[in-house]
Amino acid sequence: MSRRYVVIVALVVAACGHRPSLSPEPAPSRWFATWAASPFAGPARPPRDSIDRTPTVIAQTLRLVVRTSIGGDHARIRMSNEYGDRPLVIGSAHVAVRDSGAAIVAATDRTLTFGGKNGITLRPGAVALSDPVALDVPRLADIAVSLYLADSARLVTRHAAAHQTSYVGRGNVVGARAFIPDTSITQWPFLVGLDVSNAAATGVIVTFGNSITDGTASTLDANGRWPNVLAERLLKGSEPPKGVANHGIGGNRVLTFGTGPSALARFDRDVLMTPGVTHIVLLEGINDIGASARDGVTADDIIQGYRQLIARAHDRGIAIIGATLTPAGPRASFTSELEAKRAAVNAFIRAGGNFDAVIDFDAATRDPAHPTQFLPAYDSGDHLHPNDAGYKAMGEAIDLTLFRARRQ
Repeated sequence: MSRRYVVIVALVVAACGHRPSLSPEPAPSRWFATWAASPFAGPARPPRDSIDRTPTVIAQTLRLVVRTSIGGDHARIRMSNEYGDRPLVIGSAHVAVRDSGAAIVAATDRTLTFGGKNGITLRPGAVALSDPVALDVPRLADIAVSLYLADSARLVTRHAAAHQTSYVGRGNVVGARAFIPDTSITQWPFLVGLDVSNAAATGVIVTFGNSITDGTASTLDANGRWPNVLAERLLKGSEPPKGVANHGIGGNRVLTFGTGPSALARFDRDVLMTPGVTHIVLLEGINDIGASARDGVTADDIIQGYRQLIARAHDRGIAIIGATLTPAGPRASFTSELEAKRAAVNAFIRAGGNFDAVIDFDAATRDPAHPTQFLPAYDSGDHLHPNDAGYKAMGEAIDLTLFRARRQ
């Protein structure tokens, strides 16, 4: 081989190894989820002779309000058209700190791009990640993500029970400091995550469960879910910050489709793919028990599902903490047989050698005089979901030292 040929090959290799980056901002080295929501399909497509009641927007802006846990110096969003039946055309997108209502703090407004372009089209089933932008993201603050939907879009891929007011504006108003909304909504369509870079952060806790994690019966716009309480407590101490990503879905089950895919089906998407995840708090199973009179699910079936989730978490080096199922009586539909299943599942959770640790939400919320019921001060009134005081008690019952170290 001639010396000239060797030199030419070396130059070609060197040139291939120094391709310019197309990203408009240098990407920070690590990302942490500061907020998240699990998408699921809206109402199924109706028969031809009935009315399709799925909300549809046409050439309108969604200004979606989300609550951060940790802060950071850069931000990016994650979006999904997982259940869409048509392309989702994002004409433009912005992120900013929310002021009040539909208004933002103008100085914080940033244009989001996707591979350097101002818009993106998500085909059915696709997900998208924005380019990072430099933004001082405050902790425990409201962030507004504004999406201009340049074509018609059915709000099928959404988190329906946001317990947070967001806004719909006419036309492309993503960069407007304020606008008069056409309407308001209490759901998060298409937006599934907000991530930040934070040099001091050490991980993210995914709270994984059903409506009691999602915040059913909590006060609208008050951020009173137990994961919100946990996020606040984590930031009050001297420990390095950890994000909290709430992946609760009301009506969700461990084993079978309830509202949205089962915990077993969505575990990879909602837990393992969460940026920065180090810990999981699992509170799931009461809906499996509630439906078990119809589908024959046993306590052992639910426990087998837990074992699968534990194994999959440990395979990735993620600590998984089991939370006991809260009281579900007195309700005529929740019979003594179902209560016996709840007791059996809780006995497994409390037993050593299964989960990496235990959070006893049952003990934190039950009435000592009537252990199958909530303490009256914590009952929302439906005897299944806590009220704001109950969620606060749950969040305050968590031992924060459980999150000091991740599983090796």
